[in-house]
Amino acid sequence: MSFADLGLSDELLRAVSEAGYDDPTPIQRQAIPSVLMGRDIIGIAQTGTGKTAGFVLPMIDILAQGRARARMPRSLILEPTRELAAQVAENFEKYGKHHKLSMALLIGGVQMGDQVKALEKGVDVLIATPGRLMDLFGRGKIMLNGCSLLVIDEADRMLDMGFIPDIEEICTKLPKNRQTLLFSATMPAPIKKLADRFLSDPKSIEVARPAQTNTLIDQRILRVDSRRKREALTDLLHGEDVRTAIVFCNRKTTVRELAQSLKRSGLNVGQIQGDMDQADRIRELDRFKNDEINILVASDVAARGLDIKGVSHIFNYDVPWHPDDYVHRIGRTGRAGKTGVAISLVTGADAESIDNIQKLTGTRIAEMGGKPAPARESGDDEAGRAERQRAEKPARGKGRKKDEPAVEERPAAAAGERPAAPRSKRPAAARNEQPAPKPKEARRDRPPRAPEPEADEEGWNGPVPSFLGRGFGG
Repeated sequence: MSFADLGLSDELLRAVSEAGYDDPTPIQRQAIPSVLMGRDIIGIAQTGTGKTAGFVLPMIDILAQGRARARMPRSLILEPTRELAAQVAENFEKYGKHHKLSMALLIGGVQMGDQVKALEKGVDVLIATPGRLMDLFGRGKIMLNGCSLLVIDEADRMLDMGFIPDIEEICTKLPKNRQTLLFSATMPAPIKKLADRFLSDPKSIEVARPAQTNTLIDQRILRVDSRRKREALTDLLHGEDVRTAIVFCNRKTTVRELAQSLKRSGLNVGQIQGDMDQADRIRELDRFKNDEINILVASDVAARGLDIKGVSHIFNYDVPWHPDDYVHRIGRTGRAGKTGVAISLVTGADAESIDNIQKLTGTRIAEMGGKPAPARESGDDEAGRAERQRAEKPARGKGRKKDEPAVEERPAAAAGERPAAPRSKRPAAARNEQPAPKPKEARRDRPPRAPEPEADEEGWNGPVPSFLGRGFGG
């Protein structure tokens, strides 16, 4: 089946061909005809399956007829992060270049005045994050009663970020007689409840089971001593087969320190993390996309939605604390039918996290080198814990029951003296002293609880397109 078989217009087929695409992906084959027919859709698809084009392409043809009015967008696409919203806008510009449609992008980190001006001119397509949309709606700068098509993208991510109440409120302000498309990688109960409330007789499309990792990605584990992680990563990055790579860390401070270390070793490295301002993030992403640097060290603000062509390797310098973040991290490679490699550096403290990842994905991740690397830290492995427990365990007399107080040995009483009672048998009050505390059992050392990953206000990790606020095509 080709794009020509899906019922798209000739202008749209020409734009798709010029973009270099010939065959639709499974979700595009199933979604596009139904959207063109006006059906509500529930699409269950993981990142990298082509779902964005699955709703952008039919929307362009649907909106080709009609006229936009001031402050009344004709369609609305809700995205959880600024970066994802920007990427959807890029898709509209790419595929809609032969149509005369206007678009506005409402995201944080951009001057609100420019966005208001775009809305006042009237837009066919409004792409927004929930926070900025609710802000402008509360200021009376936008009306939603003319919106006939709603897209809720990355719904499970919306749930993670606490946006579901905002989405419910937005849905109540839209016309009841509208078309609604909902896309999500998973379908937890709150998302199912949302769909049941706001979608009408939707068609369900599922192209991959939840949490399934891309089979085109070669996943590997390299077991290392935590004291040798930087050295091990540097050796891997110097490998001849690493063309472009993203290295993920759990903390912003680790991103900064690791990027500087890799630069000192002669690698061409950039970084993206939550403490950087928007202009610096844009510059680093552009350098990476333009091949000025080939290694990008990033925190999890860049894990979801980052779409960069040709990333050959993903390295988890830190194993993610949450297993679903692993799926999203490695999904930055192996995209659009290409193969990729994902390598996780695993220390003794990461055993539980790796187990949780393998349970979630249903995949046994192969180890590099055929066997685990030696020299685990004694503080992290079982042998080290057992050794410390033996050292900390209080001594006890032979044959004495656990926690039974020892009886003090006293010399025999002289003739005519009344023998004294053993001290341990006398009441504490009679001796005017506190009873000796019972020896405490040695507590098993536990690894410290992992802190929550850093969170950006709206997860911004990408550029704002140059076409912000202006029409495209024509």
